[in-house]
Amino acid sequence: MSGKLYVVGTPIGNLGDFSERGAEALKNADFIAAEDTRVTLKLLNHLKIKKEMLSYYEHNKNGRGGVIIERLLKGESCALVSDAGMPAISDPGEDLVRLARENGIPVESVPGPSALVTALAISGMPSGRFCFEGFLSVNKAGRKQHLNELKNERRTMIFYEAPHKLSATLKDMLAVFGDRKIAVVRELTKIHENAEITTLSAAAEFYGENTPRGEFVLIIEGAKEQEAEQYTAETAAELARGLIKSGYSMSAAAKEAASVSGIKKGDIYKLLLQ
Repeated sequence: MSGKLYVVGTPIGNLGDFSERGAEALKNADFIAAEDTRVTLKLLNHLKIKKEMLSYYEHNKNGRGGVIIERLLKGESCALVSDAGMPAISDPGEDLVRLARENGIPVESVPGPSALVTALAISGMPSGRFCFEGFLSVNKAGRKQHLNELKNERRTMIFYEAPHKLSATLKDMLAVFGDRKIAVVRELTKIHENAEITTLSAAAEFYGENTPRGEFVLIIEGAKEQEAEQYTAETAAELARGLIKSGYSMSAAAKEAASVSGIKKGDIYKLLLQ
């Protein structure tokens, strides 16, 4: 008889948020599959638990997943954890859960905090309908393609972003979405937790001049009805002006605004010069 895979949510910042049931799952599992064993060790030390750990992350999941499944099929139990939040959400644990189910291995949830719903809950942004888009591509072309696919999305959109990519991401969002409302949420459940409600242009300008610190959740209002959008030369130029404030050159801003609006770059450029 096979063992069981426990999908265990871990704190997103404050260790006090870990549940008693989560602690029991880690204590009773035969071993733990951890995204980063160094991070999980801090949690285990806090709980005074000693347990075998195997690293399971994006770059070793193909080989390590088979090892974990083999042990589960022999009857051992495994607790799957990520560095923070629920495993398998924007996380390679998704593949391990799928492998377990394909092999008839029982999977049990031990729910815990999730950054995306926590951020949404404190943002004040519309939460009746939303979509989670995870991390955008590091590659600029891939990032722009992803954003362009969402240009007419009317639901509230939620993204994760790392600090070193934040400035470029905000500029690209401004170029594609226009100047919408955004909640920039950082350091959830930690001492410096902060949710700033602002606009894409203001956020792009601020983080173009100030070094971002901490992990970020970005919550952006969806497109308004009819926003799929009838640009004029003047509204396209207004978009370009926002890009210039965020750090684009005049030429680059005109080019970006032209690609979004369909207005000729030269016409936009002339208005910028006035």
